[in-house]
Amino acid sequence: MASRATEIRPQLNVKLTMEEMRYMTLFQDITGVTPKDCIIMDELGVVIFIVDSDKIGQAIGKRGINTKYLNRLINKEIEIVGWGDNLESFVKNIFMPARVYRVHLIEGNERKTVYVYVDSKDKGIAIGKNGHNVAKARLLLRRYYLIDNVVIV
Repeated sequence: MASRATEIRPQLNVKLTMEEMRYMTLFQDITGVTPKDCIIMDELGVVIFIVDSDKIGQAIGKRGINTKYLNRLINKEIEIVGWGDNLESFVKNIFMPARVYRVHLIEGNERKTVYVYVDSKDKGIAIGKNGHNVAKARLLLRRYYLIDNVVIV
C-alpha cells in the first residue's frame, strides 16, 4: 500500500454533455468567469462549477448575486468549487469552509481511498446535510483522481 497526497496529479480528460456545455456558457455569460468544468448532480438537484481558485469571488458575485440568479434561471442549486492543481489543495477547496488540516491517500488493491482530516468542530460542515458534501467530494475526486472513497476523520 502506498500513501501520498500532494504528488498525484488530476486527470483532465473529462467529457461534457450538451446540457453541461450550455450551463458553462450561461455561467460564463453571467459571471464573466470561464469555468473549467460543470457537473450536474440530478439526484441532489445541484450543478457544480469548477473555477480557478482566484476567481471564486467574481463567480459568486457581490452578496451571491450571480449564484442566486443562476439558481433561478436553471432551477437547480449552484455550487462553485475552486480548482486545485494537486489532490490536497483540491480536497481543501471541495470542503471549504471546513478546515482541512491533512489529506491522506491510501492506494490498495484496485481501490483508492482518501482520508480527509478536519478540525473536530468542522466535521458536520465537512460531511454536510445528509452527507451531501461527502457525495460531492466522492464524485469530483472520482472524476479527476479516480478515487473510489472519501472518509472524513
